[in-house]
Amino acid sequence: MTEAVRPNTKEEFDSDSLKKLIRGVPDFPKKGILFYDITTLLKDKVGFAKLVDALSERFIGRQVDLVLGIEARGFIFGPALAYRLNAGFVPVRKPGKLPAETARVTYALEYGQDTLEVHKDAIKKGQNVIIVDDLLATGGTAVATVNLVESLGGNVASLAFIVELDFLNGRERLKKYDVVSLLHYSE
Repeated sequence: MTEAVRPNTKEEFDSDSLKKLIRGVPDFPKKGILFYDITTLLKDKVGFAKLVDALSERFIGRQVDLVLGIEARGFIFGPALAYRLNAGFVPVRKPGKLPAETARVTYALEYGQDTLEVHKDAIKKGQNVIIVDDLLATGGTAVATVNLVESLGGNVASLAFIVELDFLNGRERLKKYDVVSLLHYSE
């Protein structure tokens, strides 16, 4: 059995080196869209470690009770961040995936609507929460998750994203909150 060795990631954060690990897939999921595929970054052990370290460093020393990961890619980063911050992890799911009583929010998309749920007892009044997802685009999913957290009495301490598509102005919809994005694309 080979002993696992955590890569040394203490050097300065370099977003350009991480961007090189992300594959651009043209015309996915539909023609005219360039999809930023993070799976190529995730499989790179040094890149993934640098990403988690850089994200964690933004919040070390802050009072964080819970990290909420939005289905599905928020499930990749949320638990790693929660572990590093000594916080709990809470999944935010699509309808019908959670077994106990849930709170839900339905929100508009550019092509329809979607719904997210969280267990009603997952967030206690006054708890400080970081919401994590892989991508900030128009901000609709993030705003919906903020509304869900606040409806349960939680305090949104921050929202954290791996990639932000600056040209879609999603950050504008979240301007009253602390927003952290590691990798920015201007088009």
